[in-house]
Amino acid sequence: MLVIEGMMPFLFPAAWREAFRKLVTMSDGQLRFVGITSMLSGLLLLYLVN
Repeated sequence: MLVIEGMMPFLFPAAWREAFRKLVTMSDGQLRFVGITSMLSGLLLLYLVN
């Protein structure tokens, strides 16, 4: 998982930095939505791979 997460800052550092800046300014509700969406996407990906 960390390999995949590390690809964005390695390949696109400016875009990653800008995305991180936007995350910092989001409300708690928005961050929770991003978090649950990421978790569900990961679970779906695991299901499809298996």
